[in-house]
Amino acid sequence: MLHQVAGWAERMAAEHPGLERVGVFGSYGRGDAGVGSDLDLLLIDAEACGPQHQRLLAWPLADLPLSCDALVFTPAEHGELIASGTAMARALTSDSRWLWQR
Repeated sequence: MLHQVAGWAERMAAEHPGLERVGVFGSYGRGDAGVGSDLDLLLIDAEACGPQHQRLLAWPLADLPLSCDALVFTPAEHGELIASGTAMARALTSDSRWLWQR
């Protein structure tokens, strides 16, 4: 299933030149996903702007093989989040698995 996500990321990169990395986090990132697990997707897009709900409109998440929750960050935003040391930062640091990068 993750190879399908990596293929999706490659197709998206052809349409979105600012896309730098695509990864999963949560249960798929940790490797303990099971029946009923959704996909937690992390997109690092240098051209991302606006609030998260608007950023998500640019990505055809319905084309992915599972229901999906996604976060879209610029590289700077992602770096700032990771440096913040928050619970979310710790979870992303420990659970992220990068499937594609430019």
